[in-house]
Amino acid sequence: MPILTSNDIANTLYASTDFLALPFERNFKCEHFVNWTADNWMVCVGTLVVYLFFVVFGKKFMDSTKPFDLQMPLAFWNGLLCLFSFIGMCRTVPYLVANVISKPYESTVCESPMETWGNSTTGLWVLLFIYSKIPELIDTVFIVLRKKPLIFLHWYHHITVLLFCWSSYSTIAASGLYFVAMNFTVHAMMYGYYCLQALKVCPKSFPAHLITISQIAQMFVGTGVCISAWYFKLSGKSCNNDTQNLVAGGLMYGSYLYLFCEFALRRYGPGAKNGPRKDKKLD
Repeated sequence: MPILTSNDIANTLYASTDFLALPFERNFKCEHFVNWTADNWMVCVGTLVVYLFFVVFGKKFMDSTKPFDLQMPLAFWNGLLCLFSFIGMCRTVPYLVANVISKPYESTVCESPMETWGNSTTGLWVLLFIYSKIPELIDTVFIVLRKKPLIFLHWYHHITVLLFCWSSYSTIAASGLYFVAMNFTVHAMMYGYYCLQALKVCPKSFPAHLITISQIAQMFVGTGVCISAWYFKLSGKSCNNDTQNLVAGGLMYGSYLYLFCEFALRRYGPGAKNGPRKDKKLD
């Protein structure tokens, strides 16, 4: 029986990203969208201005209004995001794993996406991931209209993720596949859990803290990827990452790591009042 090599496994994983892919996925080319993203920062900034306006004045409006009953719309929304994230995970994680097992680590964070994962099926789902950060802001709309606590971590996370993703795609950040694959995976679990919660069919024994742990693990890896890519860049090696984007990413992931760890200790740590409580939507 022939022994599979790491390259054999990698080639199988690369091919799996096209499983049941439609022609428009396989034929996707990213150059036009990269240029459009770089030339249209006002779309990102304008969206965030409207978002912040809603966060501030939406909460004030709801102070004198009864909460809306949005159980079924919320379940549908979370279910839709869960499905989207699951498909995105299937389109990006195998490619990332194939890179990791078949290439030096430096290549996985420095090779130009234009020559690797930026086009075809994986590239399309990276693009969809970037632009999905705009509709994901609707998470906050549900929180405000239902008069649920809107914590700093929630809206800070949404704002900075959109800014970082827009910057990463417009500068063709080589390290981006790590962030996309991890986030799709965590979101597939998280939004599935929120969907079950909204439908009130989630078992009480479900270990919700595992989602928080996966988020913290994501922040550890994200911080490490930013630092390592920054090291390769500063070492004078060819590394297709914008320096400002790497600095912003390191600061962003570092702040997330601190805030998510603080949240976890407050929610599940020994000092938590009355034991662990239900998770609030963080991402």
